[in-house]
Amino acid sequence: MSDSPSMIDLFAGCGGMTVGFHAEGYRPALAVEWDLAAAATYAANFGESHTHWGDIAEVTEERIPQADVIIGGPPCQGFSNLGSKDVDDPRNKLWKEYLRFVVTARPQVFVIENVERFSKSSEFQLLLDEADHGIIKEYQLTPGVLLAADYGVAQRRPRTIVIGSRVGKIPLPSPTHAKAPMNGLKPWETVRSRIAGLDERPATTELPQTMTEYFGQRIRGVFKGSEIHFGRNPTPLSLDRYDHIPPGGGRFNLPDHLLSRCWREKKTGTTDVMGRMRWDAPSLTIRTEFFKPEKGQYLHPQWDPDDPARRVNRVITHYEASLLQDFPKEYLWCGSKTEIAKQIGNAVPSGLAAAIARHIKPWLT
Repeated sequence: MSDSPSMIDLFAGCGGMTVGFHAEGYRPALAVEWDLAAAATYAANFGESHTHWGDIAEVTEERIPQADVIIGGPPCQGFSNLGSKDVDDPRNKLWKEYLRFVVTARPQVFVIENVERFSKSSEFQLLLDEADHGIIKEYQLTPGVLLAADYGVAQRRPRTIVIGSRVGKIPLPSPTHAKAPMNGLKPWETVRSRIAGLDERPATTELPQTMTEYFGQRIRGVFKGSEIHFGRNPTPLSLDRYDHIPPGGGRFNLPDHLLSRCWREKKTGTTDVMGRMRWDAPSLTIRTEFFKPEKGQYLHPQWDPDDPARRVNRVITHYEASLLQDFPKEYLWCGSKTEIAKQIGNAVPSGLAAAIARHIKPWLT
């Protein structure tokens, strides 16, 4: 087995999947990402020389290196529960570009990551067909849905994972953690284990005014983790709402006079809206708009029922969100506030990626 297997990361984003694989001894040979801010963040952490910023379709076969492993998550907005669920969304076809790289680089193993809904899509069935009698028929596929919390991530984030192998069928990795641990499993990691001890009242609401250059383009950054630990400026109405919501609670804890009209008229569903995290449980899925409490359970977990002075009435910061996504504390970031939030929310939790990387490594020759 090679001490340093080579890897290609497609649709690499800001590098969440590479973080996990790199931590397990894999060597990046090529990364492809079309979004400039995300590609710059990747390059800031892993180097610009092997990073391709641009359309994956523009990478010719001559520029695709041989690699032991290919990883990546083709864009999935058309499959997402929050998306249009449009089966004709052109972004859903990008997995075919992924397969073009597999055919050219001939990795021993490839790993596709996508939203949970992908496993029930027509595109997923086409992928199975390609493995059965198409262009990747030498690969055996093992698909399934993994919960990030079951692999040491402090987040209940389900993802479809497909492992393709031409060196023997590889099962999905077994969980290492559980909500009710037994048989040697560890307890789920918690929000407390990731963000406890950070400044509960950030001193600023802005990013530093610094610029950098990647791929010949000027872009905001590079920012350290501590520099994306900034707050927001909620309205008095928002602060009043936050103050009524206990850990695990949400909009249903608000008195009538603090309910918006749409919440007042919608008595069921969207239970995590305006929600507050719990210290001693994993977070729910960190999405791209985690900085908006009306989008999910993103209020800081600190809340004392008896002492209002000991309540932290704000949403989690970008830095806290990155730690809940298992990015290293020293990770570097490029882009605007919104661009960095998008990078964080779209990333594969690096702890889940590391678990997969560790699991497949014994099969590599």
